[in-house]
Amino acid sequence: MGARCSKFSLCWFHSHLKSSVLESSDLENGGKSEKKSWPSFTEFSYEQLKAATCGFSPDNIVSEHGLKAPNVVYKGKLDNGIWIAVKRFNKLAWPDSRQFLEEARSVGSLRSDKLANLIGCCCEAEERLLVAEFTPNETLAKHLFHWEAQPMRWAMRLRVALYLAEALEYCSSKGRGLYHDLNAYRVLFDQDGNPRLSCFGLMKNSRDGKSYSTNLAFTPPEYLRTGRVTAESVVYSFGTMLLDLLSGKHIPPSHALDLIRGKNFLMLMDSALEGHFSNDDGTELVRLASRCLQFEARERPNAKSLVTALMSLQKETEVPSYVLMGIPHETASSATLTPLGEACLKMDLTAIHEILEKKGYKDDEGIANELSFQLWTSQMQETLNCKTHGDTAFRGKDFATAIARYTKFLDGGTMDSPTVYARRCLSYLMSEMPQEALGDAMQAQVVSPEWPTALYLQAACLFKLGMDNDAQETLKDGTNLEAKRNKK
Repeated sequence: MGARCSKFSLCWFHSHLKSSVLESSDLENGGKSEKKSWPSFTEFSYEQLKAATCGFSPDNIVSEHGLKAPNVVYKGKLDNGIWIAVKRFNKLAWPDSRQFLEEARSVGSLRSDKLANLIGCCCEAEERLLVAEFTPNETLAKHLFHWEAQPMRWAMRLRVALYLAEALEYCSSKGRGLYHDLNAYRVLFDQDGNPRLSCFGLMKNSRDGKSYSTNLAFTPPEYLRTGRVTAESVVYSFGTMLLDLLSGKHIPPSHALDLIRGKNFLMLMDSALEGHFSNDDGTELVRLASRCLQFEARERPNAKSLVTALMSLQKETEVPSYVLMGIPHETASSATLTPLGEACLKMDLTAIHEILEKKGYKDDEGIANELSFQLWTSQMQETLNCKTHGDTAFRGKDFATAIARYTKFLDGGTMDSPTVYARRCLSYLMSEMPQEALGDAMQAQVVSPEWPTALYLQAACLFKLGMDNDAQETLKDGTNLEAKRNKK
């Protein structure tokens, strides 16, 4: 797996991440009303995040300006298979650890499909780190200002504006309406191409007091006077982002307003959009931007009215975002999966059991053979008997006994058998213990890093835990690894 660390240290899943989840019924994903399970906010150890980011490797930096940025963001992967974004503050930021933790816990209580949610933090010694959901498809700035394959389509620009307004409205409803330095770099795109607002901007900044890192030409006028962020100044920044979406450029508001007052608003429009939008829609979005950019803060609309205005402008609402964005959307399909991969995709535990039983221990070759000279000792023989008894129980679908026998074998320290971990993993799944099962699937990968079965089983565990997107990614990794092995 190209994105994994070669020396990635994996431990038991349940010793690293609490099992509790938050349930959200907030209507965030295209108006769907079903509940979604979210990981609870977790206070990670520094060592966990160091392992997840491969020692804060420069290769894992995803923030702009790399190591030169004052606060660097890394991508990483937790022991439970979840991809994360880790923001590491410089040593002088957040000197008050209590303030940092209070802020992080408050922001971490928010859960929305329109946010790249804050799922944890770390506060050890001088280290201050935030942990958010990872969004793999770049920033709005990248797609608007530095696109390569295709400019962002009009329908997608309208969707970005709506999702962003909905994110701000949700935060306001939860008492976190102040967003610091809202700009195109704060809007991220997830694996489905949907825009998400970064949670990092919801944190009050440290003692430097700076809430706007962008050019002063884009700063709300009242902030220049008072140095304070207000709900109205957030709306002003939203207006600058509407200009970004209209023009495909980062145009100073004063210049844009001059064009609007002179009724030359078509000069604002991105030339790449010519012929792809109606003048009425363009006029309406320009009017909304100008309202957000009013000099007097009290004359600007609130987030709720922004959502209402943008809802009526939406186009191609049935088309998925990844299609509008032209982003490859690879989900594992049964046409490309092996029988084991397909069984894991369908969560067909009976089929998985049959496949593992049929495969036997051939994937342990080179590990089991090392024990042949040791079989003389009675203690060693007793330990191996545990495995034999476990195999008998596994074959007979007595999964409770299989777990007990395999555990005794593994605790004996005779050998690390990836197949035994795989069999105990399935036994845990059959016993409704998905967290323990995921731990075994991870450990099987540690013992045998090039074994696709370990990844397939991880996917099955993640599906069972309701982490479908991570499961699909892991299933794809297993398929790619198997294809790579078959070419050799």
